Amino acid sequence: MKKTIFLILLCFAEMVQGQFLDKKKDLEKFNGYFDFYYDDAEGKIYLEVENPGTEFLYVYSLSQGVGSNDIGLDRGQLGNEQIVYFKKEGNKLLLIQPNMKYRAITDNVKERRSVEQAFAKSVLFGFEIKEKRNGAYIIDVTDFLLRDAHGVAHRLKEKKQGTYKLDKNRSALSMERTKAFPKNTEFEALITFEGDPKGKEIRSVTPDARLVSVMQHHSFIELPDDGYVPRDFTPGSGMFSVSYYDYASPVYEPIIKRYIARHRLEKKDPAAKVSEAKTPIIYYLDPGTPEPVRSALLEGGRWWNQAFESIGYKNAFRLKMLPDGADPMDVRYNVVQWVHRSTRGWSYGASVRDPRTGEIIKGHVSLGSLRVRQDFLIAQALINKPFAERDDNYQAMLDMALARIRQLSAHEIGHTLGFAHNFAASISNRASVMDYPHPVVKLKNREIDISEAYATGIGAWDKVTVAYAYSDFGKGANEAEELHNILKEAQSRGLRFISDADARAQGGAHAYAHLWDNGEDAVTELNRVLEVRDVALRNFSEDNIRGREPYSVLEDVFVPLYFFHRYQTEAAVKLIGGLDYNYAVKGDGQFITKAVDKEEQTNALRSVLRTVSAETLAIPEDKLNLFPPRALGYPRTRESFTGKTGVAFDALSAAETAADFTLRLLLHPEKASRLVQQKALDNAQPGLSEVLDELIAATLKKNYKDSYRQEVQHIVNFRVLYYLMNLAKDQKGYPQVNAIAKEKLREMAQELSPMVIKGDRKTYALEYLDRIKRFMEKPETFKTLSVPKIPDGSPIGMDCAD
Repeated sequence: MKKTIFLILLCFAEMVQGQFLDKKKDLEKFNGYFDFYYDDAEGKIYLEVENPGTEFLYVYSLSQGVGSNDIGLDRGQLGNEQIVYFKKEGNKLLLIQPNMKYRAITDNVKERRSVEQAFAKSVLFGFEIKEKRNGAYIIDVTDFLLRDAHGVAHRLKEKKQGTYKLDKNRSALSMERTKAFPKNTEFEALITFEGDPKGKEIRSVTPDARLVSVMQHHSFIELPDDGYVPRDFTPGSGMFSVSYYDYASPVYEPIIKRYIARHRLEKKDPAAKVSEAKTPIIYYLDPGTPEPVRSALLEGGRWWNQAFESIGYKNAFRLKMLPDGADPMDVRYNVVQWVHRSTRGWSYGASVRDPRTGEIIKGHVSLGSLRVRQDFLIAQALINKPFAERDDNYQAMLDMALARIRQLSAHEIGHTLGFAHNFAASISNRASVMDYPHPVVKLKNREIDISEAYATGIGAWDKVTVAYAYSDFGKGANEAEELHNILKEAQSRGLRFISDADARAQGGAHAYAHLWDNGEDAVTELNRVLEVRDVALRNFSEDNIRGREPYSVLEDVFVPLYFFHRYQTEAAVKLIGGLDYNYAVKGDGQFITKAVDKEEQTNALRSVLRTVSAETLAIPEDKLNLFPPRALGYPRTRESFTGKTGVAFDALSAAETAADFTLRLLLHPEKASRLVQQKALDNAQPGLSEVLDELIAATLKKNYKDSYRQEVQHIVNFRVLYYLMNLAKDQKGYPQVNAIAKEKLREMAQELSPMVIKGDRKTYALEYLDRIKRFMEKPETFKTLSVPKIPDGSPIGMDCAD
């Protein structure tokens, strides 16, 4: 009797459970990788989960963003891909993210389980089971889709834009881009955040900064099959990598496994010298991209096919227009999106990868639409009187901007193909689109020539990376040996690879890898750039703007010209106390590391000191009359000069800002410490003391008869004193750095005292002396003295993030 009652109750429970969806009216069913039902009346989505325990890929992203480069929540921005699976626990399905960082690649189930149990996993969400229907569980995923998966509120707080929280009353599912396909199911939701706006950036891009609404996309994606074969990573390959700990590795092998990130690509006929691909790599361009930028992006992106052809593939890489109705967030499409922001910002290439193997499933490029205007502005500043005769004489400027856009398209697509920056490519005749290229501006008969500002086509290094990542070696080949030979052959041609951290101006030490530089010799190129800048400064006139434009526009055109030398200065500064080294591995024949020779460092210092001299920094007097106070409706922006003279143009602060840019690099505490070590290891090399002596001689001891240039030099001198004091106090470097900097300050005080007594340059000498005295008495009171911020200037690029 009891057993009968139990069975009746069980059947009744299953009947009630099975009636959940039946009670809903007008449900719309979507069939795909995950089937789901949409209830329009309640604004809910019910997901059908057939096989709990099956792993799949979950990706969140933004299909509509905030529109501020500084905040960094862009249209098309991908979040982190995550392997997840559903697990039934009682009346719930839990969405679990396993720990892919720690694994055991073995057939021993218990060994795998021991690793799984040793490290934490993450339960992303818990879902009440609404019904069991035909062996599948029905769950309500609405709250999961409406949560702040992308971390919008955290980013707004992190960027000091205010404290926001998700407002579910102002959030809802969006069905326009919610779809189901055989291998992926896509969801989208409009989510709104309410808060107290604090930052100017969020105010500038929202109709009501108290309410910030974005579109958040969610993708459930079937994992690739096991036909993909991971390829080993080596530091000199120029590739991005994935890594994990394999606790099943024998003790005599590394526990960390590293593989490159790449698309799956196979020849139809591996034995053929040239073959089509089984499945070509196809990218699609955002149809919202306007002409002539559209054609430039298509042309530049297609350069990559040159590299694939060089390894025996026919038409294996393609770039087309995105078909009507296709969703750029759909994982089936590799896309190049044209992204608008309120200010100029970085472009970048991201990807969705299989965390298990590094296989790239989707490439997604975001190109900032305002960046093309920066190259146009640079060209406008450089050309001699472009608008002297007519206002539509813009073709040369447009050509230079489009030349950069072609290169940019190839660069960012390259990231999504798996390739890292190569900032050593510029020393090998612009050997890679994965470098950051500064426009090569030439002088022909003392006239500015921008016709060859940017390289055309894929570079020699790019063909090496494509060969390393995508070569099909065929059956029986020793892949490790073949990969070694590819890099060995590149080294024999003088091609080098050095990436981000080593090339950056702040903290980077590599002498031949730089951002935005050109040429084999950074010093020669700096001298050449300064010559180009000098000619362009002398030519600059009101004819660098169109008729009936305010002179405030002319001032903004002048900005990239005045700071035209800034990036080549970075390159030359890095030679001083710099190192030459490779990402060498045992047996590859590369040298490991060596110091830059004395003569090269001395020449670099000599050229760098030109950038803190009044001859270089004093804006020609006849140009100053071109820059009146700003016109109504044309306020200063982040890309304008700023100063300390109110509405008047501040020529001295412009020089102070430019000098500070050099001094911040030259007297960086890490560089100072390297100079101390360099001198200790080789007494013939310049040390910190010698560098400071040269700097002081070129600045604080420099005199001009011309009063304007003398004032420019004085304002530079105050920055030199500040950086000497900073070195004397800084605790991040060697104490020897403090000692040497203090010694130079004491020497300066001894030299300044007679000047004060004799009245020779008494006013400033007294001020220099007073500041040194106050610092020596109470160094703990020393504070950073700010200067007007240098305007944004990078020609174009990525926060690798490109």
